[in-house]
Amino acid sequence: MKSAYELAMERLRVTDPDAGSPLTSDQKARLAEIDRIYQGKTAEREIFLSKQLDDLLAASNWEEAEKVKKQLAGEKARLAEEKEEEKEKVRRAKARRET
Repeated sequence: MKSAYELAMERLRVTDPDAGSPLTSDQKARLAEIDRIYQGKTAEREIFLSKQLDDLLAASNWEEAEKVKKQLAGEKARLAEEKEEEKEKVRRAKARRET
């Protein structure tokens, strides 16, 4: 009896034959580099906005602090999305080269 994961992977292979194919060492290195770059970008934004947030909270400026919290969450989501788009480009480049 197959697990739900195995069944899902079979369906994925039917709809996208290139999915799950092994990556080259260059692609793996590029994916790791993308992770490092975006980890740094995220940390940079967190540090900057956390400092602003701390200052606003110390001044009891709750409304502005809430705006900064939302901005931080939005920046994290945006950077995560950008990172995944970059990684997907690397993965797709492999499929184009093989065809």
